[in-house]
Amino acid sequence: MIEFSAAEIAALTGGVLVGIDPEGPAISVTSAATDSRECITGSLFVAKPGEESDGHLFVGAAFERGAVLALSEREVPAPSGSAHPAVVVPDAVLAMGTLAAEVVRRLRAAGDITVIGITGSAGKTTTKDLLAGLLSAQGPTVAPRGSYNGEVGVPLTVFQAGWDTRFLVIEMGATKPGHIAYLASLVRPDIGVVLGVGSAHAGEFGGVENIAKAKGELFEALAPAGTAIINADDERVLAMLSRTTAKPAFFTSSDDFSPVGDRVVRARNSTTTPDGNPSFTLVLPDGSEHDVVSPLLGLHHTTNLLAAAAVAFEVGCVPAQIAAGLRTLAAASRWRMERTERSDGVTVINDAYNANPESMRAALRTLAELGGGQRRTWAVLGEMLELGDRSIEEHDLLGRVVVRLNISKLICVGPRTRALFNGAVLEGSWGSEAVHVDDVEAAERMLTDELEPRDIILFKSSNGAGLRFLGDRVAQSAPDASVASGPAVTTDAASTSQSQSPATAGGPRPDAPGKAQQP
Repeated sequence: MIEFSAAEIAALTGGVLVGIDPEGPAISVTSAATDSRECITGSLFVAKPGEESDGHLFVGAAFERGAVLALSEREVPAPSGSAHPAVVVPDAVLAMGTLAAEVVRRLRAAGDITVIGITGSAGKTTTKDLLAGLLSAQGPTVAPRGSYNGEVGVPLTVFQAGWDTRFLVIEMGATKPGHIAYLASLVRPDIGVVLGVGSAHAGEFGGVENIAKAKGELFEALAPAGTAIINADDERVLAMLSRTTAKPAFFTSSDDFSPVGDRVVRARNSTTTPDGNPSFTLVLPDGSEHDVVSPLLGLHHTTNLLAAAAVAFEVGCVPAQIAAGLRTLAAASRWRMERTERSDGVTVINDAYNANPESMRAALRTLAELGGGQRRTWAVLGEMLELGDRSIEEHDLLGRVVVRLNISKLICVGPRTRALFNGAVLEGSWGSEAVHVDDVEAAERMLTDELEPRDIILFKSSNGAGLRFLGDRVAQSAPDASVASGPAVTTDAASTSQSQSPATAGGPRPDAPGKAQQP
């Protein structure tokens, strides 16, 4: 983070300085955190209220770890009786945004930085990880940790940037119209990418068309000199072309798409290998063609690969290096089609970080393809959250898809997956092919009793269902498990669960629901 004085932060945010001796040395910060455990010497601790806890309860802990200033919504007494040094503001999260906007402004004024914004109903984090890998070969690159994509996560990502940062990659999520417009106003992206529009969180938005309007806010925020990277395979994204004055560039898996101009990144002969890895011929706007087999898992990742390639080409990456990167880069964030091969031959696919009807179908298709009629397949599915009035219908339809794909065993976990189970039964799943269990513990007992060597098991649900932690435990329940694709899997499932969940003893985590990560 570039350096700010306490006085500068107060002036920028309209805050009030408290607990600072006007005759004492000036206070400056060189990093920022919303989790007291992540504070280091010189940190600004943002004491934001959280859904799990209140950051003001951990101001003291932050200062013990090296914080020198708090950005808070009230004074917090220090052991000496005076207040901890702080800038007190009405809304700490909005103040974070203001400070992040100033960071970007100063970086633009001082040097050559390109800001890339990515949004879409699915694939944002994987695309961000791919792009960070491609761009880091070109210059210092900053990208979000995990899925830091909301009004807390975006500023935290910006605060990681320094004077030498060449590329700043920003993932943007939203829970209502206007969110992406707000995030874009903070970072003013030079390049915007919209991956797709799905029905995830349709209940919150009031329908898919409103989701499209929200995602298109990114293109509206681009300046005429900017670039809009458009998924030409998604009609709703393609229609956003009329909402931007920026230069358009496209990516597609279709040979039939022929826009005006030649700024198209294309995948020809798109398919998957027997191991489920995307395989295609990458055709770049310069006419060069490159064979690509990605270590990612599932045909649906072709969209993310093409989007990353399109951005990399626009910023001047060498075509051969783009292709080489796509051949080697795997998902860097956890629980995204994360495959683990157990020593007993069981394959575990943990994709339980997020879920919507589109991503559920994609993951199930990959499971069916990997089974190939030769291996027994398990789908352990939890609830898809925030679908609103369509929830029962979408879960029912998903149960039918499981049967049509000939998935061997279906476990529906949780009381609100009853419609999923009923859909499978009505589609023709009889006997023990489909079961409904009340909780994760019951699903775990069943898997412990019934999993056999060479089985393939998929865990998929929305984040709040907690199936990702069950997936970790099952993946590591046999000795000598090794990761075949995706980020490294810890061998201590309990510590993984603790490290990824909202903090109970160190301040509210930035990944608390509704703050750092959004759909």
